[in-house]
Amino acid sequence: MERTIDVTALGELLIDFTESGLSPQGNPLLEANPGGAPCNLLAMLTRLGHSTAFLGKVGRDAFGDMLRQRVAGVGVDVSGLRVDEEIPTTLAFVHTQPGGERDFSFYRKPGADLMLREDEVDFDKIAASKIFHFGTLSSTGEPARSATRAALKYAKAHGCLISFDPNLRPPLWDSLDRARAEIDFGLSQCDVLKISDNELAFTTGETDIDAGVNKLLRRRPIPLVLATMGPGGSKAFYRGQTVFAPPKLTEKTIETTGAGDTFGGCALHFVLKYGLDGLNEERLRELLTFANAAASLVTTRKGALCVMPTPEEVRDHMARG
Repeated sequence: MERTIDVTALGELLIDFTESGLSPQGNPLLEANPGGAPCNLLAMLTRLGHSTAFLGKVGRDAFGDMLRQRVAGVGVDVSGLRVDEEIPTTLAFVHTQPGGERDFSFYRKPGADLMLREDEVDFDKIAASKIFHFGTLSSTGEPARSATRAALKYAKAHGCLISFDPNLRPPLWDSLDRARAEIDFGLSQCDVLKISDNELAFTTGETDIDAGVNKLLRRRPIPLVLATMGPGGSKAFYRGQTVFAPPKLTEKTIETTGAGDTFGGCALHFVLKYGLDGLNEERLRELLTFANAAASLVTTRKGALCVMPTPEEVRDHMARG
């Protein structure tokens, strides 16, 4: 089959309720923003000119309708988005801490995203894709876990590059041991890994990035590992090379929701541009520098999915001193 889709992602699509000031009575006001890591990543890729498709499930409710409209509105193919007639759309409440870091509360016991069944997966979309992307949140329960496994097996059988983001959210796991096992499964399957410093520490027990990635690579020889360190910048580990790029910090940060997904979308843009076998030190530094700048920009905006930066905005941000 002709590969007409650059990236197809499977996973959660939900509403992120983010804090948006106080009411006259002093109560917090919450804004309903479209969210979910896989779709955030796809939204950044569409900004960069790529064809993308999403596979997942929402509820038959106003939030599900809104999500379909907003995701389609940013250019992502949602013909593989299914609707559950009984289980409502998943909700997340994002509590912003000083400096923009976040705590999450989820209403998902269950949520519609967990109800995706194997027989509802659009396998033709996967076969038509160059890259298949997934995370762990679709493996926190059934039937979505089995659907994810089937989609991944199909993607590998049809020659897709596999991209994985652990996207660790401890409140969604019944057991952190289960979370580690699912992350390790993802590590065993992927060609491209985007992992944050806290996820690396959780997975390997190492707080030093180089030590953690090297420990991980001894167990799972992943071709390209991209480690993000927030205000510490990012590193790429590729065929024995380690490349570092400093952060592009901004004083206008509101919250960090979607920063890692923005980084991941940019990273896959360069994998598509150069090919996994066509990377070198110069190209990896280009990847990291661009991705750092884009991630920094999205922290200045609320609701990552609908406000991803354009390539021109990223380059302008990179050019500033």
